[in-house]
Amino acid sequence: MKKTIIITGIVVAFAFLALFVFNKIIDRRDTVNLFAEVSEGRFEIAVTTTGELVAENSVDIIAPGLTMRRDIRASNVKIQDLINEGTEVEKGDWVATLDRTEFNNTLKDEQERVANLYIDLEMALLDTALTLSNFRDQINNQIHTVEEAKITLRNSKYEPPTTIRQAEINYDKAQRVLEQLRRSYTLAEAQAEVKIRNIRTRINRFERRVKDYEEVLEGFVITAPSSGMIIYKKDRLGNKRKVGGNINPMDRVVATLPDLSSMLSKVYVSEIDISKVKSGLPVNITVDAFPDKSYIGSVFTVANIGEKLPNSDSKVFEVMIKIDGSDYSLRPSMTTNNKIVINVLENVTYIPNECIHTGVDSIPVVYTKNRLKQVVVPGVSNDKEIVIEKGLEPGTVLYRVIPERVDKFRLAGEELIEIIQDRERTLSEGDRLETKELSNAGLL
Repeated sequence: MKKTIIITGIVVAFAFLALFVFNKIIDRRDTVNLFAEVSEGRFEIAVTTTGELVAENSVDIIAPGLTMRRDIRASNVKIQDLINEGTEVEKGDWVATLDRTEFNNTLKDEQERVANLYIDLEMALLDTALTLSNFRDQINNQIHTVEEAKITLRNSKYEPPTTIRQAEINYDKAQRVLEQLRRSYTLAEAQAEVKIRNIRTRINRFERRVKDYEEVLEGFVITAPSSGMIIYKKDRLGNKRKVGGNINPMDRVVATLPDLSSMLSKVYVSEIDISKVKSGLPVNITVDAFPDKSYIGSVFTVANIGEKLPNSDSKVFEVMIKIDGSDYSLRPSMTTNNKIVINVLENVTYIPNECIHTGVDSIPVVYTKNRLKQVVVPGVSNDKEIVIEKGLEPGTVLYRVIPERVDKFRLAGEELIEIIQDRERTLSEGDRLETKELSNAGLL
């Protein structure tokens, strides 16, 4: 019985101890979530954004150019087969095959047209030869007729005048017929030449089209122009090339072979932050694929014109970040996390952004654990913290959220209100002057 009581007591004591420890842990966690301590030290003003890796230099793998062929109608071409992305290829290796169906059918039509034109040419040559031969026979016969009329006229000089006159008329008539036959022969010959020349011109044009189609179709089997790793081309909507997709005549790149020795991180910065970002600013970079690694780089280029990304109404600006050094484990399209360091302040006092509050009077205050409603003069901020120029000392414990019964907190730092108001007046005056200058310049 005593043993049972002892065991029960031990269990109860252990339960109370566990409950006590658990409550302490919960209280500590609540304290961490509820309070924050004023910090002092290095403060970074940065713009953070995600992006993806791209190669600084790459070789494009291009589909055949249809728009470069005058007699070929430019149209979208379907991808029939495509090598897997990420495959290592050598120069001349197969990359993709385009659908030849439509162009094969057109090629057959053009070949048939050329064959028919050759038949037309042969028939035209035969008709011309026959027609001109008939004309030559008629001319030869008429020459004999003229000779006979001439002889008759010469022999009729002793005949009566009427007979002589009739002989003259017959001779003149025979000569006119001969001249008409000669003119008809010349005209028929010229017409035949024009007809044959037109047929030959059409043959040359359609033979050129056949040759163009044959050359284009040879390009429908696309090979690598150099060695490297295959990366699919993305269209303007961000969709990668795929089997069954179409190649636009104005965007013929099927894939690229990136130079992995020099990589860029392509990011998009909001129009709110873009004014802070300048070329040459340092950037700290991490890659999701390698969470244990970090990289450094710098802002390489900043776009001058904003754009709208798909499924977004806000304007963003493309920023290219050059990664220092080479790491061949990095691959295009890997997700990056980028912290663009705008400025660094040393030995400043700062607090979490959520600790600072403003009331209807727009005066910034914080609430301390020792029940003070402290007026503060805020400075610059980043996405997590804000610098406090006056009003707080390092180590002071603050509420992260507005506490209950704030009317019981004592107001402190009232002398800072005038500084804050003077600053606001200065900023307002600066805004008015800037607006006036823009208006005078005709920009508003």
